[in-house]
Amino acid sequence: MIQSNALTPFHVDIAQTDIDDLRLRLEHTRWPHPTPGRDDRADFSRGIPLVYLQELADYWRDGFDWRAQEARLNAFEQVLTVVDGQTFHVVHVRSANPDAVPLVLNHGWPSSFVDYQRLIPLLADDFHVVIPSLPGFGLSTPLSGTGWELSRTADAYAEIMTRLGYERFAVHGTDVGAGTSGRLAAVYPERVIGMHLGADRLVLGLLGDKFPYHPDGLSAAEIAEVEAMRTEAAAEKGYLAMQDHRPDTIGPALTDSPIAQLAWIVEKFKTATDDGYRSPDETVDRDQLLTNVSLYWFTRSGASSAQFYYEAEHSGLPIAMAAGVPTGWVVFNTHPLVRRAMDPWNAVGHWTEYSVGGHFPAMEEPQLLADDIRSFFRGLS
Repeated sequence: MIQSNALTPFHVDIAQTDIDDLRLRLEHTRWPHPTPGRDDRADFSRGIPLVYLQELADYWRDGFDWRAQEARLNAFEQVLTVVDGQTFHVVHVRSANPDAVPLVLNHGWPSSFVDYQRLIPLLADDFHVVIPSLPGFGLSTPLSGTGWELSRTADAYAEIMTRLGYERFAVHGTDVGAGTSGRLAAVYPERVIGMHLGADRLVLGLLGDKFPYHPDGLSAAEIAEVEAMRTEAAAEKGYLAMQDHRPDTIGPALTDSPIAQLAWIVEKFKTATDDGYRSPDETVDRDQLLTNVSLYWFTRSGASSAQFYYEAEHSGLPIAMAAGVPTGWVVFNTHPLVRRAMDPWNAVGHWTEYSVGGHFPAMEEPQLLADDIRSFFRGLS
């Protein structure tokens, strides 16, 4: 039993019975009848195409080697610790550089610490890398109870950094991780050296919903463009509405059916990336993608991660908070209106934009992301 305040060394070791069970379930999948005319594996207009999903499931069952991926994950030092009654999984990679800056990498959904696999080696010369898993995500399971939202989570992360011996630290995050980063920076400005956020053009679709919308200064044509993106984003919010309001309904499907979990996650690697004509497993590494999906499956965190959305939606807390610390943004698959809309006063001192990448930059463009993180934090400590 893990004692309170202890940092217990941890290695990922999924039981062979769970691996065998996954393969058996995949082998006996009850597939829907194919819809005539829906045989284009690249057509995600109605969701993930059945023909593509079947291809990926076949590889997950017969070609994917969990044990090999597990060994890669275990190359990183990991600990478990209990904060406020909740078990947290934390990757802690110490740099050999005595002047290294402690850096918290904050993940979102449908992500996990697996997202940062390829980023860690690129940062280890300059940073002590710390990656806590959100409560109810991955190996920060099972949930200890209700009430785990951004504020409580950020407080837990601050406590984790104290336990690791870091009084001051830097933060980076994307998606929900931008929210935990922002909360840490706003509530603990004396401890946070600086805040670096990753975003993409999809942030424009959330204006007026999750983020403030300031149309002043935009032309009629630009406002129409933002409205079109808001309409497009609304069509992608089915998963968000379900997790925000009915996590107990979708949770059992994600826990009982690996195909449901696979489809639920992989679709987002098409709609939220710089995919063009590419399939999700061409946009990011197929094995890394399936490692992330497998982690959700083995830990049953499809259900518990959805609870985080419910808690955040009903907490009354804003997803973004003003922070009195140096702030940097890097925007992938950018759009000319992103800065105009998100930073109309040019208050962000460090702003970088790339035409490539998308919503999962640590998986899509790890070198560009690492370079920008390093550039921003150089000199801040």
